[in-house]
Amino acid sequence: MRHPEKRHKRHKKKARHHPSWLRVAAMRQDDERAMRRITAPLGLHTICEEGACPNRAHCWHQRHATFLLMGAVCTRGCAFCHVSTGRPHSLDADEPVRVAQGVLQLGLRHVVLTSVNRDDLPDGGAFHYAATIDAIRKKCHGVTIEVLTPDFLHSVETVVTARPDVFNHNIETVPRLYRTVRPGARYDRSLRLLARVKELSPSMMTKSGVMVGLGESDDELRHLMDDLRQVGVDILTIGQYLAPTPYHAPVSRMVSPKQFDVYRCWGMEKGFGLVAAAPLVRSSFHAEQDFKKLTRAHCEKIII
Repeated sequence: MRHPEKRHKRHKKKARHHPSWLRVAAMRQDDERAMRRITAPLGLHTICEEGACPNRAHCWHQRHATFLLMGAVCTRGCAFCHVSTGRPHSLDADEPVRVAQGVLQLGLRHVVLTSVNRDDLPDGGAFHYAATIDAIRKKCHGVTIEVLTPDFLHSVETVVTARPDVFNHNIETVPRLYRTVRPGARYDRSLRLLARVKELSPSMMTKSGVMVGLGESDDELRHLMDDLRQVGVDILTIGQYLAPTPYHAPVSRMVSPKQFDVYRCWGMEKGFGLVAAAPLVRSSFHAEQDFKKLTRAHCEKIII
């Protein structure tokens, strides 16, 4: 198995100091122990930990976690991602039931499910997502479910048929940077996947996210927003890229909070139902609040 530090050695740069307005909360040992008392016995992974998310302390303090399905080893090597790359283990058929148990023990009312890429599986892991959604629905009544999936376009119908409340697939960055930042992915394929979800279920809420600070221009970001609106995406998240190690893709710029406000205005003007834009915004950060906010706005529009 290759470790990210080995994989991205060509990117090694001198560490940059974060600006004063970008500060990450320190993890409390009690919160960490409490979370691991649930996830470790169940053999569960979280993207919070495997992805080195800067919001982990905040979320774990509130007993929120995003589950990482199908193991902690990805078949791809994206230059921004902290998850290890290599040959994954065989799929664990019992994992969906254990995830449902974890949701129950954490008392979650809105759960986000994501996964590593599993290009070794014929369906990319779509059936595993569907099985996990089904297991949660059986064990945890009233819980809303958000999925953040890979680009398994050929089998996306399997997940849509399982009826998650939110279908998320991150576009991540502008098309020009895909070859260096996401060499195993294709911009057009991601757009087609999001479009296909709306074709299969027009009422299903769709979501996508992008990182800034990888080398994109603001003009490219605006065009990306247009592309996402063309395929009907409802929720857009925009956050600052932070290199998880010196061996990952370097940060090209630190975007100010004021500029994130500008991005949010652009997105709302283009017709997104909700745009979350701030330095520490991530796909699953405040996902429950965003889902409820957009659902409430939709209900109010119907009443009016």
